[in-house]
Amino acid sequence: MTTQPTLSSFEAPIDCFDGEFAFLSNFFPCPVTLPHPVTGVPKVFPTVEHAFQAAKTLDPDEWETIRAQPTPGKAKRAGRKATMRPDWDQVKLSVMERLVEEKFSKRRLAELLLATGERPLIEGNTWGDRFWGVCDGQGENHLGRILMRVRHRLRSGETAGR
Repeated sequence: MTTQPTLSSFEAPIDCFDGEFAFLSNFFPCPVTLPHPVTGVPKVFPTVEHAFQAAKTLDPDEWETIRAQPTPGKAKRAGRKATMRPDWDQVKLSVMERLVEEKFSKRRLAELLLATGERPLIEGNTWGDRFWGVCDGQGENHLGRILMRVRHRLRSGETAGR
């Protein structure tokens, strides 16, 4: 007779990207490079959040304004005011995946991500983001899913941490 696995036999999810798991947050300091979609000129951003928010717009001046923000929170607020590129809904997931992939190409961060094992990664939040995360038990958790895909690629050798 085979026994069915119980909930306790699975690893607990990581559902808070702060404290020891702050490195999972897009606010975590880690330079990433993103080429401007019109000019092609690559720019270095201090965090994934800065780069992601800048990618919302095609305006090079708005890119610079967002890139120069002193904190990821201020970059996020500036991104909300940016002139939205017309194809944003079609490209935002691939932009995020590319940025997260680059972030975890750094050896130290790759090792930390791999150390999460097979634990589910859930971008739990209290600010109501149900697209990138989960709030009050509901959400699509796209950031968590991207992190788990990147972790899988690192583990399988498809992506190498430098």
